[in-house]
Amino acid sequence: MSTPDIIWRPNEDFLENSNVARFMKKQGLPSYEALIDFFREDVGRFWSAIEKDMGVSWYRPYDEIMDASGGLPWTKWFLGGELNIVHNCIDRHLETPKRDRTALIWEGDGGEVRRYTYAEMNAHVCRLANAMRAMGMRPGDSAGIFMPMLPETVFAMFACLKIGVVAIPIFSGFGPEAVAERLDHADARLVFTSNGGMRRGREIGVKTLMDKALDLGTRVEKVVVFRRTDTDVPMQAERDVDWEDFIDGQPDTAETERLPAEALSLIIYTSGTTGKPKGSVHTHAGCMLNVAKEIRYCMDLRDSDTLFWVTDIGWMMGPWKMIGVQFGGGTYLIYEGAPNWPEPDRLWKMLSDHKVSIFGVSPTAVRLLISAGDEWVKKHDLSSLRVLGSTGEPWDPESYMWFFEKVGGGRCPVMNISGGTELCGCILQPYPIVPLTPCSLGGPALGSDADVFNEEGEPVRGEIGHLVLKQPVPSMTKGFLKDDARFLETYFSRWPDVWYHGDWARLDEDGQWYLFGRSDDTINVAGKRVGPAEVEAALIRHPAVVEAAVIGAPHPIKGEGLCCFVVLVGGHEPSDALREALKEETVKYLGKSLRPDEVRFVEALPKTRSAKIVRAAIKKVYMGEDPANIDTSSIEVPEFLRAITEAR
Repeated sequence: MSTPDIIWRPNEDFLENSNVARFMKKQGLPSYEALIDFFREDVGRFWSAIEKDMGVSWYRPYDEIMDASGGLPWTKWFLGGELNIVHNCIDRHLETPKRDRTALIWEGDGGEVRRYTYAEMNAHVCRLANAMRAMGMRPGDSAGIFMPMLPETVFAMFACLKIGVVAIPIFSGFGPEAVAERLDHADARLVFTSNGGMRRGREIGVKTLMDKALDLGTRVEKVVVFRRTDTDVPMQAERDVDWEDFIDGQPDTAETERLPAEALSLIIYTSGTTGKPKGSVHTHAGCMLNVAKEIRYCMDLRDSDTLFWVTDIGWMMGPWKMIGVQFGGGTYLIYEGAPNWPEPDRLWKMLSDHKVSIFGVSPTAVRLLISAGDEWVKKHDLSSLRVLGSTGEPWDPESYMWFFEKVGGGRCPVMNISGGTELCGCILQPYPIVPLTPCSLGGPALGSDADVFNEEGEPVRGEIGHLVLKQPVPSMTKGFLKDDARFLETYFSRWPDVWYHGDWARLDEDGQWYLFGRSDDTINVAGKRVGPAEVEAALIRHPAVVEAAVIGAPHPIKGEGLCCFVVLVGGHEPSDALREALKEETVKYLGKSLRPDEVRFVEALPKTRSAKIVRAAIKKVYMGEDPANIDTSSIEVPEFLRAITEAR
């Protein structure tokens, strides 16, 4: 690895005491490279070793670690084994001193705080579980969770899992059509919701959206309504029930269902901005082992840590942190509201107030907070931080270094991870035992046999190619719910028995991995292929730009040209001179052949709740499609998409 490129090296504590270092010593692995070889040579042996090292609690041990006889897409795991996520994430901790440890911290939009120990959480989960059983919910049934980020949202998810009901987390900002589509597709019988939520000091209606969704037709029999605010909402007789009435009289103990390892746990829907949402199907064993493994060995969760990842339960990272941290008996923080309200230091204040040691956030959120100025970070003591994390999209170098230096003080490794909802985890992630370079994703996630292929399906090094997985992992979705053909077409039609992930990646000569956006976003300018993230990173280098989105637009000579939408830093005004300066900024880094044809100014970019810029939707609007005809259900602020038509 080129020494000048290295920005962080592991200290003695990480090299000796981190969870991944301890695992390597236990397995007799002398180096990081030996660790990678260990799981690539025999993924079954690796997962057997990792589940034992993590101390997974089985009701019945498995007879066989894996069966891939049906092909990679249909690999079965932990055959004959029985367990339950809740038994591992709550029950077993009650027999240890961790029963009195804080599991969950919640901070509301107005700054109010609630804390729950493992014992207190268990009582809430058990009462809900008993009430669900009393209404006839059984293993294999499904229940939706359409709530803001509240403690009760977490209780609802674990209550479902405890009794074998499949949980369907749904982003609470979705419109009625998107909610109804998911509930109907998953055959949900029960939905947990709230009367409302709070964001930026204002109440947001939640139950009213739920009512509109149910009017569109679903199988939902019961709606359990938590009262987050004092606002009364219409309650339909027989169907709707107040949360407290639902659990009234239920005991605070309940038996946890013994389930086969491959029993379904979660159906997590991916974004619906480019077509019908896909229902990713996850199991108790596969989901739990993968997320627990990532938080334990990549994020290096230890007994003294508090983890805070900026996310929503409707995004994979919500269940990821809840299950992963609680498996390890740790503490995590969730919050309600916006990251820059009531002041731009909302996140930095929470990190300081709650002594957060592991902090994860998206690059988009970081760029938003950078624009407020360094002084907001400097106001707070962030010395508790030990590990930083990020996911959601590729970084640009300037924002990455700001995060590393200003937030982490140059001492915390950035665990820049990437994977997907369909994997309930990562393909790539660093580990705190190896040096880091800016924007790097380190290497393959433990147990993930990742590679970079060219168009012919051959491994390539030092050049951008397609990110793939060559061997199965336990958390791979069991197809798409009710649509196996689409699952096979999406991931396995390009190369037989190889998972085609759809990201551009590069593995350099020093063994560092980098991502360059979605391969289906590729823009071909006069035969030169470029990912939008590369152009966006060049634009963001200009001090006037805080965010950018780039699409390919038809060009009479080049085939495609670059059309750029930029958000300016406060104090900068749109002008033709600035427009030309930004085009030249791109030329400076990408060459004249990739000079943008258009630069347009917008106040904000349309994104999903998980902070992903919806380039496909932007392109549709740019090409003249009426925004009213585009599915905006997963876009946090649909008005930003409509504003593309008015971009200057």
